[in-house]
Amino acid sequence: MLEILKSSLIISCQAPSDSPLHNPNIIAAMGKACINQGAKGLRIDSPSHITAVKQLLPNIPVIGLWKQMGLNSSVYITPRFKDAVAVSEAGADIIAIDATQRSRPNGETMSEIITQIQQKLGKPVMADIDTLENAIAASNAGADFIGTTLYGYTKETQDLLPPSFEFIEKLIKSIDKPIICEGGVKTPQEVKKALDLGCFSVVVGTAITGIDLLAQKFTKPCL
Repeated sequence: MLEILKSSLIISCQAPSDSPLHNPNIIAAMGKACINQGAKGLRIDSPSHITAVKQLLPNIPVIGLWKQMGLNSSVYITPRFKDAVAVSEAGADIIAIDATQRSRPNGETMSEIITQIQQKLGKPVMADIDTLENAIAASNAGADFIGTTLYGYTKETQDLLPPSFEFIEKLIKSIDKPIICEGGVKTPQEVKKALDLGCFSVVVGTAITGIDLLAQKFTKPCL
């Protein structure tokens, strides 16, 4: 799996919960279209969508997560170990979690969740981080991959615009773990730049699969 994903494009196939695209079979078809065009892996949200994708594409690496909103916490990407269990049972090959040090819904720590995923589920962990401090903490906790997913999306980084290649360079120099560039990547040129800097792989989502947001953007001038 590491060889497949190294220096490759991973595409995040997700859709808003109120979108007609938020259907397991549609997400799976979207994923297959991406794989047909050369993507090597997929990032998929929720057990039902992961299951559909793995049924259609059993040999394609899937980074799985489960966004859980409304749990009285700012942490929503696979916030609890039981969410990781569901993601694993659905067939995810790598489990992505929020790896900031913010309080979680049931008091578990980031370190505890990483250890349980690796020891009890036997799956590698992608740590979604926002700052260098949290990236180092996740690396020290044993995370297998460090992703820039939350850079620009937390209270501490809300004024920063992803992708930040300066931030990526700091991560690569500071952490001896595969760095995955994710968040705000809009062009093929940015994908190449991230890989040239030494990123293990790059995740692109909205710029490719965010049909609802893209359509909204293009229709605004017509209103």
